Amino acid sequence: MTYFLSVIGLVLVIEGLPYFVFPEKMKQFMSRLPAIPTGSLRIFGITAIITGLVILFISRKMMST
Repeated sequence: MTYFLSVIGLVLVIEGLPYFVFPEKMKQFMSRLPAIPTGSLRIFGITAIITGLVILFISRKMMST
């Protein structure tokens, strides 16, 4: 459970960083978001999920050896 909470905390730090460092750019990006086709957003989402799972798999393998 501690590992899970650490991961959630790190995700929140990484997700919040662009909003803190580039707030105006994030506003511009968010205003353009509805113009991006749904299919493209789904492809980006599944790519991010698969990449995250691969990273988790590799890191768990490295921790167990």
